[in-house]
Amino acid sequence: MWSIGRTVLVAVLLAVGVSGQGRTPGAARSVGTAGTAGSCEALSSLSMPNVRVTSATLVAAGTFAPPGEAGRGGRGNAFGTLRSFCRVAATLTPSSDSDIKVEVWLPESGWNGKLQSVGNGGWGGVISYPALATAVGAGFAAASTDTGHATPGGSFALGHPEKLVDYAYRAVHEMTVVAKAALGQYYGRNAQFSYWNGCSMGGRQALKEAQQYPADYDGIIAGAPAINWTGRAAQSMRIAHALHTNDSSYIPPSKYPAIHAAALQACDANDGVKDGVIEDPIRCKFDPKVLECKGADGATCLTAPQVEAAKKIYSAATDSNGREIFPGLEPGSELGWATWGGAQPFATGIDHFRYVVFKDPSWDFRNLKPETDLARAQDMDKGLINALDPNLKAFLARGGKIIQYHGWIDPQISPRSSVRYYEDVLKTMGQSARVQESYRLFMVPGMAHCRGGDGPNSFNMVSAIQEWVENKKAPQQIIASRLANGAVTRTRPLCPFPQVAKYKGTGSTDEAANFACATP
Repeated sequence: MWSIGRTVLVAVLLAVGVSGQGRTPGAARSVGTAGTAGSCEALSSLSMPNVRVTSATLVAAGTFAPPGEAGRGGRGNAFGTLRSFCRVAATLTPSSDSDIKVEVWLPESGWNGKLQSVGNGGWGGVISYPALATAVGAGFAAASTDTGHATPGGSFALGHPEKLVDYAYRAVHEMTVVAKAALGQYYGRNAQFSYWNGCSMGGRQALKEAQQYPADYDGIIAGAPAINWTGRAAQSMRIAHALHTNDSSYIPPSKYPAIHAAALQACDANDGVKDGVIEDPIRCKFDPKVLECKGADGATCLTAPQVEAAKKIYSAATDSNGREIFPGLEPGSELGWATWGGAQPFATGIDHFRYVVFKDPSWDFRNLKPETDLARAQDMDKGLINALDPNLKAFLARGGKIIQYHGWIDPQISPRSSVRYYEDVLKTMGQSARVQESYRLFMVPGMAHCRGGDGPNSFNMVSAIQEWVENKKAPQQIIASRLANGAVTRTRPLCPFPQVAKYKGTGSTDEAANFACATP
């Protein structure tokens, strides 16, 4: 396993004006002796160990189009109105089997003096072009990596342990080093602040950075983080095994609405507002047995085997000693159950078992031995992909800030996994009030995986983290909106966990001003 030697790296960074790792956020940095901006084309000669710049070109405003299908997973066309920028592409080879592609986008004008690196989803394999465009559109210099491979799914890991290391964490860190060097040379000064913004696997990357490379970023946004990667894979295989080993247990998607309606009936009004959203699933008591068919099977009831399958979806995966491996899904998530409980097993989970755990592309999830295989996946990782280290002392000590968020009806990454990690950090570091000065978790009622769902799910975490890092204003609440046909139909405050939004008793329940954050 290779990383850039500290002595060589410091010399390189000093040469291009990127000194100051480990600084206090906002502190001034030396920009080297030149102190003037360079041309975009000059970045082609950027010299760093095991870094080869493959192109450095100025892209005219509104002309960028992502290559091939690499823009998949975007949130719309963010390219048509994009300002002109210097596009730097490089290949990094920190090991003999590494082939990490990175891109750094540098606004030609209007740079806000900051870096925003953006995360990936799933198994990575592509540059996150839409997220790059969003960041540059807001004035940031931006960076993204394909995580070291260009193949869909997890097959790249088979027989390539160094590529798995690149995917797990190394590609992101090495990309960060290159991005800071490139912008330092281009602008003749360094980023005043550096931020990470990612959801799902990008959320896992976020917390891995804070844990292993605390000097890389000043502010981190970790959305729906897949920090217990192996636990999520194990849980998804457990659910697939339970629903498909015996066909009588399978719950067809046509029954999801009935289960969802029953969950809402049980818990929607617990917060004093009946609005189609369960505000606090932790305090929801719902037993799917209330839907058990009284006679023949029907569209709005569950057979006895289906009731047991539903209970498994809500329950945690455990090892042979009863210790939790990964929590179940929450009441309210039912409309998304096809993610784990559909006709095919969850692709990311089965790839992990095939290519990482068993190293057998033909492995069949029906052969899963839950009593041993779930724990086997956990034990094999040894902290490689998982980002569960609760010791954030180094990151927080240098003034770093973390906003973590997670939708309560996420059907892909159990939201309580975020709660578990947050509580582990508090337990490990103690003095919870002090930890909350730098790290806050926001659970989002009614939001699915990173976006979507029945609740307010549009919010500006980038502004919140900047206010916290740059102006020392910790987010007491973050306003979330629900949009329909481009118009805001509802707003609600998102509250720092464990607080929840409580209705004040008067005024519209669709207006955030009529709610206050309070401990349940």
